[in-house]
Amino acid sequence: MQNIAILGAGRIGRIHAHNVAAQGLRLKYVVDPMADAAASLAAEVGAMVGGLETALGDASIAGVIIASSTDTHLDYCLRAVAAGKAVFCEKPIDLDLARARGAQKELNCAKARLFLGFNRRFDPHFQALKSKLAAGVVGKLETLHITSHDPSPPPIAYVKVSGGLFKDMAIHDFDMARWLLDEEPTAVFASASCLVDPAIGEAGDVDTAKTLLRTASGKLCVISNSRRSGYGYDQRLEAYGSGGLIRADNVLESTVSRWQEQGAASDLFQNFFLDRYADAYRREMAHFARILRSEVEPSVGYADGVAALALAEAAAESVRTGKVVSL
Repeated sequence: MQNIAILGAGRIGRIHAHNVAAQGLRLKYVVDPMADAAASLAAEVGAMVGGLETALGDASIAGVIIASSTDTHLDYCLRAVAAGKAVFCEKPIDLDLARARGAQKELNCAKARLFLGFNRRFDPHFQALKSKLAAGVVGKLETLHITSHDPSPPPIAYVKVSGGLFKDMAIHDFDMARWLLDEEPTAVFASASCLVDPAIGEAGDVDTAKTLLRTASGKLCVISNSRRSGYGYDQRLEAYGSGGLIRADNVLESTVSRWQEQGAASDLFQNFFLDRYADAYRREMAHFARILRSEVEPSVGYADGVAALALAEAAAESVRTGKVVSL
């Protein structure tokens, strides 16, 4: 049984920690500057509380999960790779594109087993859509629509350290666009507003955005982001091909519907990202376990993290300038 250390005992760290054991891995260390959080999670999963140096210096540790604050991701990746550990790092790889690109030598090489946590690639519904596209079920993909609307905005304290809507929220959608288009976007145009909460604008961020991506061959992708839907966690994909449409709709709390004289009504949308993407989190941990066993190479790595971050920065630049940004 291979030993793992997790850096970060917050909300996403707890999800990953509980998924470790199901893959035949042992969580040995929980590392977090918040002593109470580290102790609580360690007690839940039968691990020890440790420091970063202890975890990285332990020869029995095969892999490190980085679920700490975003501003630590790149530094921890560099340190863990230098220590010879396989790395599963949450998105984004960093908040600064230039810094991320500066780590190419260390993180984009054969010895760096770096897996980026773009979990939506592991969602079974989205994987099914991707498979049908690849099989040519609706012919050649022409346009893609990605809808990602949160039920309600996050706390302002989180907004202030998140890196902004494009790097924190839409970065998932930029990765999905690259994955589904199977071609790199070469032009980005975005428009954004603060329509949901004035405090988000006061924090220097936006809460509503539309982004248009265009590839060299002319494929188009429209991404819709909002910090408040008013009706639940809205996660949809629509892929339009030369021979039809493939959709991945929202996941409901149940398949039960109600039919009455005034019409039909279905159950509520799953209303929290940890519920909606529970399967995806389990599947990406299974992939990390296979990386540790040397069965596969990371399917999402450093280059993907940098490419998504480049799109996020391009979208923010487009909002600032009102112009199309070429990549």
